[in-house]
Amino acid sequence: MASGQPGGHGSGSAGTSEAAKLAWRDQLLTARRRRPLLEIGEAARSIASHVVGSPEVSRAATVACYASVASEPGTGPLLDALVAAGKRVILPVLLPDNDLDWAVHPGYADGLVRATRGLLEPPGERLGVDAVGTADVVLVPGLAMSPAGDRLGRGGGSYDRALARVPVGTPVWVLLYAAEVGLPVPVEPHDRRVTGAVSPAGITRIG
Repeated sequence: MASGQPGGHGSGSAGTSEAAKLAWRDQLLTARRRRPLLEIGEAARSIASHVVGSPEVSRAATVACYASVASEPGTGPLLDALVAAGKRVILPVLLPDNDLDWAVHPGYADGLVRATRGLLEPPGERLGVDAVGTADVVLVPGLAMSPAGDRLGRGGGSYDRALARVPVGTPVWVLLYAAEVGLPVPVEPHDRRVTGAVSPAGITRIG
């Protein structure tokens, strides 16, 4: 990732925090686009191993996850491993108002369908926006996490709304590359913290 810190922890105005977020997103997305495909694949396998080997996921009956796209840390191996481990996996379905509905992962990659914004979604019965609250572990996308658990997303607000429905005490982990963990993420009042991050280097738990 390029050196420098475009924004610190959000202690200023909302406008200042949003400008800092935009700068971070541009820098982090540029770094992701430069990652070789081989590195992306290796990261995906490492993340899958860390997640499935964790005690939190070992105990879980239902795991909320997502289907990665483009240069995001890949979730293909992770979804396969969760299904192989007998977990019920629910994936998000983007609604017109940017909120997230949920549906059960069909159990194989070819079962996902192309949706708006290039996303991959399960085609099955919709479970409702509150279904994320039934998951024992919630795995979310993002671009960075601060040492305090502040998560930098893409800016749509979908996951901040969804995470408001997750019971306190549920592990909520963002999947990242190692260089994206521990950055000074700018925050705004609506932002929801996560409880940890998973990268190829391992699991970083907050608190």
